[in-house]
Amino acid sequence: MFATRQRPFRRLPYATVALLSAGVLVAGCTSNTPEESSGGGGGNQAASDNDEAGDTVTIGFSAPAADHGWMAGITEAARAEADGYEDVELVVAEGTNDVSTQISQVETFINDGVDAIVLLPFDGAALTPVALQAMEAGIPVINVDREFDSPFAARATILGDNYGMGVSAGTYVCEQLGDQPDAVVAEIAGIDSLPLTQDRSQGFADALADCGLEVSNRVAADFTVEGGEEAASNLLQAAPQIDAIWNHDDDQGVGVLAAIESAGRDEFFMVGGAGSANAMRAIQEGNSVLQATVIYPSTQAADGVRLARLLAQDKALSDLVEVEVPRQIVLNAPVVTADNVDQYIDSAFES
Repeated sequence: MFATRQRPFRRLPYATVALLSAGVLVAGCTSNTPEESSGGGGGNQAASDNDEAGDTVTIGFSAPAADHGWMAGITEAARAEADGYEDVELVVAEGTNDVSTQISQVETFINDGVDAIVLLPFDGAALTPVALQAMEAGIPVINVDREFDSPFAARATILGDNYGMGVSAGTYVCEQLGDQPDAVVAEIAGIDSLPLTQDRSQGFADALADCGLEVSNRVAADFTVEGGEEAASNLLQAAPQIDAIWNHDDDQGVGVLAAIESAGRDEFFMVGGAGSANAMRAIQEGNSVLQATVIYPSTQAADGVRLARLLAQDKALSDLVEVEVPRQIVLNAPVVTADNVDQYIDSAFES
């Protein structure tokens, strides 16, 4: 069982937090024991045996209900990752949007004495106390996507980069329209009350400002197909001329594209968000206004399963000087276009 006592840590500013891509987690999990080097100084001499079977570990997994393509992709990817290891038994709790039910699920994991817990909380603040209980019981918790209120509630946290999504989308728009200072840029956000939506919008505004552009028209939806269609219809009625649209979410983007087609508008290009498979297929086909999408990885919980296995087996990541698993990993938010879509579509979720 993992050690009960957890070392306190100092929260670092954003720029100093280690930003490790999913590729590092996929390809860089290696053993604690580096090979001896014949030369002086550092060197990438780590052995590569982390994927070899070790002691069987039981990992509890809990996430919200799969009522959204991205959330369904989260659970599917976690299951698939666990299936790739003969020494991992993944116990998947039924997805729920009821906080009390999810708390009970984690309490069951604690009582059953699992070796680690991967937890994407419906509400990070509400799940913080039970996550603390797990940590105090010596069970390492991997916090996914929605952060807890206390740094002591998780041994490691894996996050997508919401602010970075906005920056990536805005940078792409700038690359396309930067020589048009009067370009009309529109934004279809998600749920405005959520910090993640606020972060995405702020990153988008900051990136546009760098090339002298700004958001001229903005509406908010609710991450659903229906909400996306309604919000887009309102936007198109209010803005007779648009040069670019950033839609925060590819699930609601299904509705957004339906509204655009219904309105017969095609004078602009659109950038999506999250990176769904259907969005990427549309980008490949090239017969709609959707020209790009920004990744918000649905592989976060799969990475959480890998980290949970490493922690339970007392292993670490490679390419780090310290034999450790980082406290926080923020995944990249790359832009997917027709030029690179083949690199991303195989791991994309279905809307």
